[in-house]
Amino acid sequence: MYFFTADEHYGHGNILKFLDRPFATIQEHDAALIDRHNTVVSETDTVIHAGDFTLAGPQYARRILAALHGRHVFVRGSHDRWLKSWPAPVHEILELDIEGQRVVVCHYAMRIWPRSHYGAWLLHGHSHGKLPPWMTCPHCQTQIPFGRVLDVGVDGHGFAPVSWHKILEIMQGLPENPGLIRRRSDGRADRAPGESPAGD
Repeated sequence: MYFFTADEHYGHGNILKFLDRPFATIQEHDAALIDRHNTVVSETDTVIHAGDFTLAGPQYARRILAALHGRHVFVRGSHDRWLKSWPAPVHEILELDIEGQRVVVCHYAMRIWPRSHYGAWLLHGHSHGKLPPWMTCPHCQTQIPFGRVLDVGVDGHGFAPVSWHKILEIMQGLPENPGLIRRRSDGRADRAPGESPAGD
């Protein structure tokens, strides 16, 4: 199974006060995140980290990873200098298909992302659960939804990775992506009434 997470900030003492995380020390914080990770992730699962795994160096990162279940795939965040020594590929933007659904993973939220107008979902971090699911139009003050976008960071998910099954459940409750192109029965692209063009 796939799991997604972001913004763990292992070893980052200041994150406790910056975000008011409910742990007395960074040691308690790290131990709790490892425990919650391993409670939901098995050794055979794949975990995609959408950035800011740790601000500490490679040695600290390797020590944490040795304690975590799963196979780990990394998308670079704003604090991941340690990934320079990571032996596997590191992604800026990761695109993959899971059970027929195109998924785009980036550390940063985007208004338009690869294949968003064909129904791709965006999973991101960086905002620590504080980004609203809409933007307000500066001209008419209408709230415009971002579409099927989800912050998978630990701050919004009980300090644990989010399973693919949970993401499916969440996404079904979100509005469709802006500019969505639907496929007609003859295979040609069509748009819903009122939808504006979007580039590839």
